[in-house]
Amino acid sequence: PVEAAAKSAQHSLKRARLLFDNGGSASAASSFVPPADEALHKSAVARRIRMQYPVLPSATNTGTTSADGDGEGEEKEAPKEGAGKSMTHRSVAALRQEAIARLRDTSSGTATTDAKDRASGGAIVVHREVDLTSDVSGSATNAGVLALPGQKVAQTATQDGKETVRPGGILVKGSSQSRDIATPKWHAPWRLSTVLSSHLGWVRSVAFDPTNDMFATGGADRVIKIFDLAKASVGASDALKLTLTGHISPVRGLAFSDRHPYLFSGGEDKMVKCWDLETNQVIRHYHGHLSGVFCLKLHPTLDILVTGGRDAVARVWDMRSKQQIFCLGGHDNTVGAILTKSTDPQIITASYDATIKLWDLVAGKVMTTLTHHKKSVRALAQPTFENTFVSGAADNIKKWQGKDGRFIQNCTGHKAVINALAINDDGVLMSGADNGTMNFWDYGTGHCFQQTETIAQPGSLDAENGIYAAEFDLTGTRLITCEADKSVKIWKQDENASELTHPIDMPAWRKKCIAESK
Repeated sequence: PVEAAAKSAQHSLKRARLLFDNGGSASAASSFVPPADEALHKSAVARRIRMQYPVLPSATNTGTTSADGDGEGEEKEAPKEGAGKSMTHRSVAALRQEAIARLRDTSSGTATTDAKDRASGGAIVVHREVDLTSDVSGSATNAGVLALPGQKVAQTATQDGKETVRPGGILVKGSSQSRDIATPKWHAPWRLSTVLSSHLGWVRSVAFDPTNDMFATGGADRVIKIFDLAKASVGASDALKLTLTGHISPVRGLAFSDRHPYLFSGGEDKMVKCWDLETNQVIRHYHGHLSGVFCLKLHPTLDILVTGGRDAVARVWDMRSKQQIFCLGGHDNTVGAILTKSTDPQIITASYDATIKLWDLVAGKVMTTLTHHKKSVRALAQPTFENTFVSGAADNIKKWQGKDGRFIQNCTGHKAVINALAINDDGVLMSGADNGTMNFWDYGTGHCFQQTETIAQPGSLDAENGIYAAEFDLTGTRLITCEADKSVKIWKQDENASELTHPIDMPAWRKKCIAESK
């Protein structure tokens, strides 16, 4: 306190004058004894406790920890109520009373935390249930540990997996792990609704029409099939509307234009085609790739097409003139996934060289290279409700900040080669893997609320139980997966599920978060 420091300064000045006036004799120094001051002594005791106990020890049942000793935690008999106490004992008792009062005010919501305490992350917590309205200062069990804001706390003992608290129930706790654990949002589990068997080869790509009336799929049978979404969802026999032929190799990328009646497709035959859906004919070819085209995206606001492939570059095309604007080179292996945005970085590419690059579309140069992954990055996805994106590889799923590529968190647990990622507006992230496993995550926290496996068609091999592409429809209520058993599967949420029938496993989630934080 300021007053205590002023008094200490006055005492020091008076002692210096005595030494100076008497020639610095030892007798003169010993002749002046500063008067006993309760506030000054109390602040000194508090400072000494902080220096002696950077980690507060736990008290025993039968003794108290010496606050004015040498910090060795000697056990002494608890002083009886009303017995003569030294000034140090009175200071310790006063500090303890202040901590109890601060805790009582905080629990009632009337106290405001000091700015210094907030800066140091200190917070007073009670580690066992006590009656805060009763006087606990005289209790031997509460006399062992002193509560001081901003100090570290020794870990309490554990018994049968539960936290048990030793005597001295009021402690000062710094940053708590439990405070950093976010509560996941509840989502209903997903189940298989419809299976469409129309392709004659692996189904490698899917795209939704901007009106949400139809979706297109492309496969290793070199054809593009367009389905009516409403009819396909109920398994109608006339769900297939159109079949487009023209590619001579598997179709790996599809995209519908938001502003034109166009469908764009790219395949392993190095060809990028623009289909007019009013005449069902190819009206443009985009020549330039030196090898197969593996991914394809349209810019959300500009008439620009971005394609990536086995020649390790992403090519930016003018949709109307068919001219190549940029050749974005820098990857050492196949470009496996592309994202486009209306804000910088407007293009994000993921490659089999385990890197992700964020590109400046105006300059045609790379802004940032992310090297966190250790395996080939085969999938990218971004939500519509925040400026972030996720990447999927065989090591794990990583979440990134969309503006600068800053790493946010890992989503661990899907131990497989992830080929597909999809996010809906409800915050559900789906990851599909090469072995047919599907994980559903809460996008906000990274909590995996469902692990399932797709069902291969009768007569298929177990090795054909793989997912190559996935996409949510625009409402987020239907999920389309393209699989290695030549089928297209439609998934929907379980209508009968609730938080009572499928609760969140909070103990397991908390245990996982604590383990990952270590």
